[in-house]
Amino acid sequence: MSAVTLPAVALCGGGALRGSRRRWRHAASVPVRASSVETAAVSVNAAEAKQQKVEKEKRGDEAAVVEVEEEGAGLEALYDDGFGGVTVKDYFAAARAVSNDDGAPPRWFCPVDAGKPAVDNAPLLLFLPGTDGVGMGLILHHKSLGRVFEVRCLHIPVNDRTSFEGLLQIVESSIRYEHAMSPNQPQHHLQRLRCSQYFLYWKQCQVNFMLQFHISSVLSWVYLFLTCDPLKMAMVSVENNLSPPETLQKLSESLTSMLPLLSELADIIPRDTLFWKLKLLKSGAAYTNSRLHAVQAEVLLLASGNDNLLPSGDEADRLFKSLKKCRVRYFKDNGHTLLLEDGVNLLSVIKGANMYRRGRQRDPVTDYIPPTLSEFRKTFDEDHKLFHLALNPVMLSTLKNGKIVRGLAGIPDQGPVLFVGYHALMGIELSPLYEEFLREKKTIVRGMAHPVLFEGKYEGSRQELSRFDTVSMYGGLPVTPINMYRLFQRNQFVLLYPGGVREALHRKGEAYKLFWPDQPEFVRMAARFGVTIIPFGFVGEDDVLELVVDYNEQKNIPYLREWIESINREAQRVRDSVKGEDGNQDIHIPALLPKVPGRFYYLFGKPIELKGMDNVVRDRRSANEVYVHIKSEVENLISYLKRKREEDPYRSIAQRAAYQASWGISAEVPTFEP
Repeated sequence: MSAVTLPAVALCGGGALRGSRRRWRHAASVPVRASSVETAAVSVNAAEAKQQKVEKEKRGDEAAVVEVEEEGAGLEALYDDGFGGVTVKDYFAAARAVSNDDGAPPRWFCPVDAGKPAVDNAPLLLFLPGTDGVGMGLILHHKSLGRVFEVRCLHIPVNDRTSFEGLLQIVESSIRYEHAMSPNQPQHHLQRLRCSQYFLYWKQCQVNFMLQFHISSVLSWVYLFLTCDPLKMAMVSVENNLSPPETLQKLSESLTSMLPLLSELADIIPRDTLFWKLKLLKSGAAYTNSRLHAVQAEVLLLASGNDNLLPSGDEADRLFKSLKKCRVRYFKDNGHTLLLEDGVNLLSVIKGANMYRRGRQRDPVTDYIPPTLSEFRKTFDEDHKLFHLALNPVMLSTLKNGKIVRGLAGIPDQGPVLFVGYHALMGIELSPLYEEFLREKKTIVRGMAHPVLFEGKYEGSRQELSRFDTVSMYGGLPVTPINMYRLFQRNQFVLLYPGGVREALHRKGEAYKLFWPDQPEFVRMAARFGVTIIPFGFVGEDDVLELVVDYNEQKNIPYLREWIESINREAQRVRDSVKGEDGNQDIHIPALLPKVPGRFYYLFGKPIELKGMDNVVRDRRSANEVYVHIKSEVENLISYLKRKREEDPYRSIAQRAAYQASWGISAEVPTFEP
């Protein structure tokens, strides 16, 4: 949001696009031109087939299990999205190449490097340029976005003087055409959308679009020094895994080679153009501000905290209050040119905020995009690296013959698989678990979580990227029977914590205690699909965190009691039918203190195969016996780990540090003998 709200991103649904050849014929009839990039055509009967499939899922037909196809086929876990391979130098080269005025009107183009989407029914993403007008401001993200969107960018020639209403008409006619291409789609639904202080769009629920419009200074050089953060821009081309001296050297080289290019902004954005853009902004701002109250579409706003040109944070505050369905991601250390700076992956932001969709409503099962290789490296080789290094998790699994081995060899390679286990304090066990499954097996574990993690109800206008975004990126979705049913249909790996919030936010003295309700329904559903259930145990939270003030103590403090009651009054209830402590799913934030880190231990038990157990599907008593067996297995696994960790000579971080000092930081630290 490094203008008034640069960049404002509005994601309004998403959906099927009908066929690139027909679209390009339309492009010739309006002032729009496209590159030679070609996208896969979508069958005319796709919508009808999809509707039939949904109806079968709702009826629970056995045939649906066979006919369900994996939406988004072509994208596997840790696929290479190409992010990080383009630098700011490429932006200047591209800007120079298209900045010459050919006298033509504004028009759309598809970046060649975006390629063809690798997912079915890829939604359309429209990018409106900044003050330069060249439409290349998204260049660092073309490849990553192009795998899951059909990307189009608007090019406004440098000497073009199309009015605000004229630019609005170009965008509006394009989106109207997309609606006309799919008149029978029930999701296609037109309404006025006013976003920020820039442009007014028509919105169809199956078109995603992104909006960006900068305010600039009158003088190009003043604009240069106010808008650009050369250090952040130079860091884009510096690898993150270098040592400090190597990083400094690479940064110096990148900065030295880039600084001469910054002066070219004055050539790309002449002074007369800047004057015109200021006039354009004035008329556009007046037009849209008077209509902000009527916006019904979902809006994702990206705001910069270190914007030297404009008060982006204050503008985010204003728009957050004005727009009915607005969410914000605040980048406190980034400047005005947010999308050209280091540390911002637009696709990751969109996915983390649960704004990517291919239909009228977001589907957490079929709209999920797996984590990319660049996201994995950013999360686990950078953000969580010290956390995992300090804890040095031990992963153990059980083979079919009962032998316990280190690693995940005991985990099946094919789904459907359901992991059922103990939910540690604040879910502290999740990050190492996700990392190990991706690193060793390239497998995504879809974690069933409380719906409050995905609703965004308690976010503010300065919401930074959070752990909730990471949960969504790595497969988290709301825990509902229909979501679990559809994941099993697609042979997914699913993670379920029957203890839920009550277990993850346990009280003092309740560590490693299970709070499972007497509801074996997930066992019956698993048996229907022949799921392999793997119970697992985890210990280590008491070696890392000290619970200082728990739920019971907070309820005795008037202010905290009122706060807990207020947030739980608004939160979706998931266990209203369960009585007693097992059903007490009140959300709160316990007061914690860190300890000198011990070690995390995971043990995945012997697989329980439910294939062919039809009696479990029909008979509740049989299902309950399996349920009790799973719970008993989890308790036994926890007891085993608590006992065996006492035999681990490297349970202490000091002992592990000494070992790694001798054998290298990447060496696997030994543990107890299973």
